[in-house]
This record gives sequence, structure tokens and C-alpha cells, in this order.
Amino acid sequence: MDQHPTRIETGSGAPAAFRYYDLVMAAFVAILLLSNIIGAAKPSYVTLPNGVEWSFGAGVLFFPISYIIGDVLTEVYGYARARRVIWTGFAALAFMAFMAWVVVALPPAKGWPGQPAYEMVFGNSWRIVLASMTAFWAGEFANSFVLAKMKVWTGGRMLWARTIGSTIVGQGLDSVIFYPLAFYGLAGWPPEQLVEVVISQWLIKTAWEALLTPVTYMVVNTLKRREGIDIYDTGTDFSPFHVSKGTGGD
Repeated sequence: MDQHPTRIETGSGAPAAFRYYDLVMAAFVAILLLSNIIGAAKPSYVTLPNGVEWSFGAGVLFFPISYIIGDVLTEVYGYARARRVIWTGFAALAFMAFMAWVVVALPPAKGWPGQPAYEMVFGNSWRIVLASMTAFWAGEFANSFVLAKMKVWTGGRMLWARTIGSTIVGQGLDSVIFYPLAFYGLAGWPPEQLVEVVISQWLIKTAWEALLTPVTYMVVNTLKRREGIDIYDTGTDFSPFHVSKGTGGD
């Protein structure tokens, strides 16, 4: 049975276990890994009404969903629980990069024709891996921090402003960090295209957040009712390096 959400200030004894937290974490990590594997390195484009081709990274179509889930985590479960999920995603990215390096480096069986294609898809340079992990870490923590602080400042009102505002900051950092670190100076990535991709990534990600605001409201309100809590980070240690087991003030 759904419960009426109880306002809980961090440090005041929030529940140690939740019904849906692990499922939200799984969705976050799955989307994070898939968007990095499938879409991060492919530039695509749309043709504007004036005939100009505007470039964007293909992964932008799905990666912003991880930020929306990050917003849900912070809004429902608080910054401390969201921080644990961010570190879980970071560890998953690191393992994915290590596994890809090992598998690509293994010599292919004699006669197997797929090695060049395999290297193209999974053989990302350590530069791209480092850029991806750095951008994810900075962007996600900035997103969660801004949302948690704005929730306290607004008294829990205007969820739309908190989710969009945190996305502007977090996705902006993510885009500005990832593409220059990963592709600046490489063939096929002239500076003007790099700037286009950074700007378009930022705008598309923010637009996705705004467009899916009704879905965010529905998910947040449903989870709050079913978990019976509404956490405010009034006493939280916001250091990204303080990973606690609880949802309270760490």
C-alpha cells in the first residue's frame, strides 16, 4: 500500500532500506553503459531549415535519460544515496573500459574476419575512456548537488526548475569536458565541429530534460508515495568522496 510521503531531514533517521532503490540504480547503470558503448563516439547531424548541417553526438539521444534518473534518485532518496549510485556507475564504466581493452587485445582466432570492426566499435583509446569517466563524474555530481541544494532552498517546490536547472549545470559540464578531452586535435574533428557538438549536446540534453518533465513528476511522485519518504539534504556532507551507507547526514 502506498504511504503518504513523510518529510525527512538528513541526519534524522531515514529508513535504511527502500523498495525500489536497487531497481532505479540498475536502470541508471544500464543506460549509462549502453549509451557509452553504442553512441558516444559517433557524430551525426541534422539539416537545419537554412540547409546547414548541424552536428551532434549520437549518444545524446539516450544518455540524458541517465541524468533524469539521477534527478529522480536525488529528489526521492537524497544526495547520499545518489552519490553511491554515481560511484557505482563510475566503477561500472571503469570495468567496461578494462574489459573492452582486454577483449580487443586478445588475438583473434585464425580466419575470423571481425577483428577490425571489433576494434572500431570497442577499441576506444584511453583518451576517450578518461574523457568519458571524467565528464560523467563531474557532471553527475554537479547535477545532484545543484538539485539537492535547490530542493532545500525552494522548500521542495518547483520540481521542474530544480531538474532543468541542475541539468543545465551538470550536462553543460559533461559536454564541455568530454568532447574537447576526447577528440580535440584528432582527424575528423575540426574545432568548429567540436564546438557545434558541444553546444548541440548541451542544448539537446537540456531540451530532453524539459520535454520529459511530466514523466519525471510522475516517477518522483509515485516513488515518494510508495517509499513513504521525502528527503531534504539539510545536514548532508556533500563531498563526493564521502560514500556512506545511509541516506542521512553521513
